[in-house]
Amino acid sequence: MRVLVSGSTGFIGSALLPRLAASGHQPVRLVRGHGPTAGAAVRWDPSAGTIDHDGLMAVGRIDAVIHLAGEGLAERRWTQAQKARILDSRVQGTRLLATTMAELSSPPSVFLSGSAIGFYGDRGEERLTEHSAPGHGFAAEVVLAWEEATEPLDHRTRVAHLRTGIVLDKSGGVLAEQLPFFKLGAGGRIGKGTQWMSWISLTDHVAAMIWLLDHRVSGAVNLTAPNPVTNAEFTKTLGKVLHRPTIIPTPTIALWAKLGRELTRELLLSSAHVSPCALVEEGFVFEHAGLEPALSATLRD
Repeated sequence: MRVLVSGSTGFIGSALLPRLAASGHQPVRLVRGHGPTAGAAVRWDPSAGTIDHDGLMAVGRIDAVIHLAGEGLAERRWTQAQKARILDSRVQGTRLLATTMAELSSPPSVFLSGSAIGFYGDRGEERLTEHSAPGHGFAAEVVLAWEEATEPLDHRTRVAHLRTGIVLDKSGGVLAEQLPFFKLGAGGRIGKGTQWMSWISLTDHVAAMIWLLDHRVSGAVNLTAPNPVTNAEFTKTLGKVLHRPTIIPTPTIALWAKLGRELTRELLLSSAHVSPCALVEEGFVFEHAGLEPALSATLRD
C-alpha cells in the first residue's frame, strides 16, 4: 500500500515509518514547511487549510492514511490559548485531511485517525471498552470533536479511530520523562496511586497500526495492552526493572506548579481501565501483553 502519514517526525510517527517500509508498504510523508525533504512527501498547512494537490497527484494513488499529527495534550500548561491550539490542531487538521481524501476520484480504502483514551475521562474502577460512553472534561471534549472531524469520509472509506493509551518507550513520551528520576531512585507514585493506567508498548502500537491496514476493523479501536495497571503498580514495576527504590511519592503540588491543576487532574490523576476489545476480538496478538516484559524490552534495547 502507498500510505500517507501525518505526524511522521513525532514520537510514534518516527517509529512507524521504517516499520511500514519493512512491511512492504510505501510511506508518503505529509509535511509542513518549505525546505527540502527526503523521500516521498506532500506539503500541507493545516492552520491555513491547505494541502499541495499537485504534490498529492504526483505521488500517485493513496491507498491508506495514518493521521497522527496534532498539538500534544501534555506539552504545555492548559491556558485558554493552549487549549484552543490543541483543539484546533486536531479538529482542523483532521477535517482538512478527511475532506481532501474524500474528494479524490479514488479515495483511500482506509483512514487510521489518531485519537486517545482521554475520550473516556476519569472513570474510577469502571471497565471500559470501545462501546463505553464518553466521559467529561477538556480531554474528552477534544477527542469527541477530533473523531467527529473524519465525517467527510463516511460511506467512502473505512475509518478507525486510534484511541491510544500511554505509549511506553524510552525514546519518548511519558516513560522518557520519568526515567531520569526513577534511575536516581527519586521516582514514586502519583497521588494515591490507585488510578488505572492503560498503556501500550511503542512496538505494539506501531504493529497494531500496520495490522489495521489489512484487517476490516472500523470505528473506535482502543490501542492499549490487555493488562492495565494502577499507577502504584506501574511505579513498583518500573522500579523493579531499574533495580531502584520507589518510596517517595511525586508531590501533587509540584505537578500543579509545573502543569497546572486541570491538566494534572485529567491526565495524571484520572483513572481509565481500558480494554482493547476490538483488537483482541479480531485476532491481533500483542508482543508485550504484560507491563514488566514491556518495560524490560525497551530498557534493554
